[in-house]
Amino acid sequence: MNRRDFLKLASLLSASMSLGSIALPQLAEALEELSLGTTPVLWLQLQACSGCSVSLLNTDEPGPAELLTRYINLLYHSTLSTATGELAMEICRTSIRKGGFILVAEGAVPVGMPEACVMGHAPMGPLLLEAARQAKAIVTVGTCASWGGIPAAEGNPTGAVSAFDYIRDQGVKEPPMIRLPGCPVHPDWVVGTLAHVVGFGLPKLDKLGRPTMFFDRTIHDQCPRFADFEREKFAKTFGDPGCFFELGCAGPRAYADCTQRLWNSRTNFCIKAGAPCIGCVMPDFARSKNFPMFPKGMDIMARRQELLQGAEGQPPKAGDGRS
Repeated sequence: MNRRDFLKLASLLSASMSLGSIALPQLAEALEELSLGTTPVLWLQLQACSGCSVSLLNTDEPGPAELLTRYINLLYHSTLSTATGELAMEICRTSIRKGGFILVAEGAVPVGMPEACVMGHAPMGPLLLEAARQAKAIVTVGTCASWGGIPAAEGNPTGAVSAFDYIRDQGVKEPPMIRLPGCPVHPDWVVGTLAHVVGFGLPKLDKLGRPTMFFDRTIHDQCPRFADFEREKFAKTFGDPGCFFELGCAGPRAYADCTQRLWNSRTNFCIKAGAPCIGCVMPDFARSKNFPMFPKGMDIMARRQELLQGAEGQPPKAGDGRS
């Protein structure tokens, strides 16, 4: 690989992470370190749909093949690894024993039904803890791993909890942990976070453990339909012009930069496509039975009152567009 390739990706990451051109050499070195295996990545999949892994494969500039073969030294990933059976297990076990990797956890942990998620005929929970104790840093990728998500929804039979909470509840205090929520996670959030950990150390995190470079503002505050909200021009149904607030848009409580970053090779995002934000990055996403992704009728009034409480359940600040 030549220096130009690393600088090209570093420039894209630097812009998306708001680091500026001064960070280019350091980011390029971080990507080089990831590719050479100085800081490898161990990716464990737990109770989830693998959507975050699929999203990672939708990465653009670099593409998925470049990302996995040139930029990230991926020690193990149960879906992407070519090894299977006992050989795959031995690779995973050996990698954990050696330590020194960044652990990426995808999915929730079924603590009430350990046999619901196994690897090598053994429950994943203990393996996750073993890897966590040997890691240099831990990144919980996606809402299931970060908050519990759909696997931990009210009434689920597995007693699932987020990988983040499971590791903390089992007394693992180190290494540092980073939450990257989203259903699914955006590939830029994953690559950018890994590069930051290697090149600059732990990124600045908010009180919930999310990198502020991606999760510092609400969807609402960055929404292209914000002016419609201010003028109280509200859409009546999906696809209508106007603000989706009265259709239960979760943008006032959802922290993420989807409106600026866009999805599917920077093509689109939920609101631009004519649908409300469903708040897939929020801690309470899909957790309760009365969580309506697309509320109708009387549900809208309850949802509107909930959203008026402000982001993350805090009262809205005066002058922020929600008061």
